[in-house]
Amino acid sequence: MTKYILFSFCLVLIYPLGVDLHLTGLTAIANDLDASEATLHQAFSIYLMGMVSSMLVAGWCSDNLGRKPIVLLGTVIFLLASFNAGISVTENNFLIARFFQGIGAGFCYVVTFAILRDTLAEKQRAKVLSMINGITCIIPVLAPVLGFLILLKFKWPVMFYAMAIYALLIFIYCFFGIKETKPKQWAKNKNNTITGESFLNSFFLSRLLISCLGMSVILTYVNISPIVIMQQMHYTTGQYSTAITLLSMVSMATSFMMPKILTKLRYETILYTGLSSFLGAVIFLFIGKNSDPRWFFTSFSLCGAGFALLFGIIMSQALSPFSQRAGLASSILGISQLSFASLYIWTMGWLGISAINMLMVILSASCLIGFTFLHLFRSSGQQQKVNCDA
Repeated sequence: MTKYILFSFCLVLIYPLGVDLHLTGLTAIANDLDASEATLHQAFSIYLMGMVSSMLVAGWCSDNLGRKPIVLLGTVIFLLASFNAGISVTENNFLIARFFQGIGAGFCYVVTFAILRDTLAEKQRAKVLSMINGITCIIPVLAPVLGFLILLKFKWPVMFYAMAIYALLIFIYCFFGIKETKPKQWAKNKNNTITGESFLNSFFLSRLLISCLGMSVILTYVNISPIVIMQQMHYTTGQYSTAITLLSMVSMATSFMMPKILTKLRYETILYTGLSSFLGAVIFLFIGKNSDPRWFFTSFSLCGAGFALLFGIIMSQALSPFSQRAGLASSILGISQLSFASLYIWTMGWLGISAINMLMVILSASCLIGFTFLHLFRSSGQQQKVNCDA
């Protein structure tokens, strides 16, 4: 079991590495490809488009063909795309390579959660998923530093070759060290669907919506933080980087404390605490708008901590009803979270809503809807007792 947990940690890192490792090399990439940095920043959206476009296919295939073949395919796609990004000589070739990197990352991301659903019981899964959130918070801090160190000795393509090597190592680990985890197929009903595993059940949909709102909070915070900290608070780029690193540590610390928290408190208590953190963030944002803007840092800390408290439990509960369709459930969660958050940020920007109000609206919606749905759709007896035996 430990082997599969370690493998899941390694597998999920492909996604943030593809996002963050090359960021320090954007200027050099723009110069070599004769492209603007603004255009290359669009590569992030293209990468996410690749992820979203592949997730549903990856989920269906992993449920029908197995988890292992999809991991192997995803790592090969990511490896080849990373290598092609490194040898790109035009802007278009680079952006196409980024799209295919996203496809490979999407395959790996979806299967990560399916493997955890296959191999871990509910309380163990909640702990591991919470720690995964902490690990993915580390990458945005460490990856740019690693990219900078690479640029001290090598040119920017080496950052993409490093991604390719990482994917190759995951491929080898999976091929030789990981067995198929997909459960044996259960009987299907006359509509060719697995009995009792419908995606239209109210409990799954409630957890899906709460996870979408939580993801929107964290992505909105990441999106508006440069505007608030550098433009409104007049911090330099270096000061902004330091501030974001410290704020990320709050989320990381909370995520890594979750295994201990889960042994002491009921799931309901932790979820309500996470939503209460969002409520506190709204209050401090309101205070900061009219007084000392440093209240924003308290609010941002609460956003990260609240998300860390919610993520592992909500994802684990959302996957709980699905044994045979865990891959498709994971893909629905991933697609919905990224699409909902992207659509919210785009819509609020199109409406001309200010950065702070954009965050306040999604935080308020998360609290209102989250508290309501947690009350209406409780987990059917799962983890309602204190996890003293964890």
